[in-house]
Amino acid sequence: MDKKLWKIGFFTGLTSFVLMILGTRTILGTELVFKNYLAFGVFSLTVGIIAAVMLFYKMKIAYRIFMVALVLAFAEFFRSFLMNTDGFGDLVGVLSLFMISSFGFGVAVIVEFIVMIFKKMKEDNNA
Repeated sequence: MDKKLWKIGFFTGLTSFVLMILGTRTILGTELVFKNYLAFGVFSLTVGIIAAVMLFYKMKIAYRIFMVALVLAFAEFFRSFLMNTDGFGDLVGVLSLFMISSFGFGVAVIVEFIVMIFKKMKEDNNA
């Protein structure tokens, strides 16, 4: 499994990078500059590293929760672009992507640590 971790992280990061470009350039029709690509790349790199690190430390529950949150974040990202035509759709979409994915990461880590604590307590009680 360890040899596949970088592939999973790379695929997750690449997918998020492509989805951000697709949403911003294609759906909004915004001309992207170097700083946009740089910001998208940093976010995608962070997402890919988080996914790979969660799997490296065998945090499977946290990984699944984070991936669900990331899918929901991108769904809200695209929904905001498509439904909010009053001029704030782009801002709301990008902010919701960042907030939902960050919230999902926080919830995922908290849930994983609670599960680890319960497993540790169970092992202590059985010993």
